[in-house]
Amino acid sequence: MARLLKKKPERKKGLWKRVVDLALTDVRVVAGGIDGASLEELEERLLAADFGVPATMRLTDRAEEALRRGKARGSDALADTLRTEIAEILRVDERIELAAAESGPTVYLVVGVNGVGKTTSVAKLAHLLVREGNSVMVAAADTFRAGAVAQLETWAERIGADFLRGQQGGDPAAVAWDALEAAEARGTDVVLVDTAGRLHTNRGLMEELRKIDRVVRRRIEGAPHETLMVLDATVGQNAVRQVEAFSKTVELSGIVLAKMDSSARGGIVVALREEFGVPVKLVGTGEGLEDLETFDVDAFVDAVFGR
Repeated sequence: MARLLKKKPERKKGLWKRVVDLALTDVRVVAGGIDGASLEELEERLLAADFGVPATMRLTDRAEEALRRGKARGSDALADTLRTEIAEILRVDERIELAAAESGPTVYLVVGVNGVGKTTSVAKLAHLLVREGNSVMVAAADTFRAGAVAQLETWAERIGADFLRGQQGGDPAAVAWDALEAAEARGTDVVLVDTAGRLHTNRGLMEELRKIDRVVRRRIEGAPHETLMVLDATVGQNAVRQVEAFSKTVELSGIVLAKMDSSARGGIVVALREEFGVPVKLVGTGEGLEDLETFDVDAFVDAVFGR
């Protein structure tokens, strides 16, 4: 199967201009370059825009270095310096596209805390994959919230994806196992395993997630091919703490930022990459099934600098 979700030139470039709340080019620049006050202002803006402490320190250090070398003698030079550094953070190894199995079903395990839009994001991803010509199975490994499972089943039927659910209160890991068996038997291209939302402070539920991951790995070699964590883009640095906690339980390979059409600040994209090396791969841009897009580094960086 061809690699999923290849970048498309027709993807809308205007998204980030609507959601990135930052204007680095407005930072005051004196005639001879940026001064101490300008660096403090830059630091404050970065932190306010959810870039986080490590990325903020890296960017301000680079700006200060450019000043010492005489390369930040105007706002355009400052913007170019910061633009290059942000792009470098986001392009560590170019692993933006979703992975695909060389043979057999590709398995995506989707995790996250309660209320971030995880189940909706699974439906959107299933819709995107089906639209690209893949056969998809959605496995509801949330055996507790009957309403959410019923909603996901309705979406799967509307999308044209297969659906598998377990018994109410049953073992979520067993649901994942059964889904992978069924997918192999049917020749399904992609299996999306939707896990129950869980607070990272609940040790029992985190151990349950670890078990689901272990069962998936045991059933299909190389799976899960992606472990995607859904985050609410509007919660700022809380997202960083969530990723930190979940990373101790499962090996995260990518982030789905839901609710980017709301009052999100774009710096969280950079913060997550700098602190954990986990790339944002997909962004939710609305409430409709079609409102999910692959993350575009160039469009993001352009928007940060108002281009």
